[in-house]
Amino acid sequence: MQKITTFLTFNDQAEEAVNFYISIFKNSKIENLMRVGETVFGGTFQIDGQQFMVLNGGPHFTFAQGISLFVNAETQAEIDDLYEKLSNGGSKEPCGWLKDKFGVSWQIIPPILGELLGDKDPVKSQRVMQAMLQMHKIDIKKLRQAYELDAK
Repeated sequence: MQKITTFLTFNDQAEEAVNFYISIFKNSKIENLMRVGETVFGGTFQIDGQQFMVLNGGPHFTFAQGISLFVNAETQAEIDDLYEKLSNGGSKEPCGWLKDKFGVSWQIIPPILGELLGDKDPVKSQRVMQAMLQMHKIDIKKLRQAYELDAK
């Protein structure tokens, strides 16, 4: 059992959210759903071995952008797929961020972004930062182009 588990509290959409998330991520599954009569009260599910808990807590529970779910997306195809599917019904935000239709914030980020931003050459890393600031969905090719600008 993992020591720290993300706990998402929805108004009344916990079951819908679980089904939405497991339909998007390949390695995911519902562990259990607790019901009161026909209504889902809460439950647990997994995405890539990471456990999440959900609860229907009523309308006074909302999500804030200060907490987000960070997804390491290795390829452009994975970025494109996850960014489009998760933002469907929600909103596309700058720099790889999005809000899903439930208001949960996500970051769909390739590991190469951190590598390029962390380059010892401040000119290269600044160009990558400026390129990223122009994006909503992260574009790996454009990041690499900004990084390699002086190599041509």
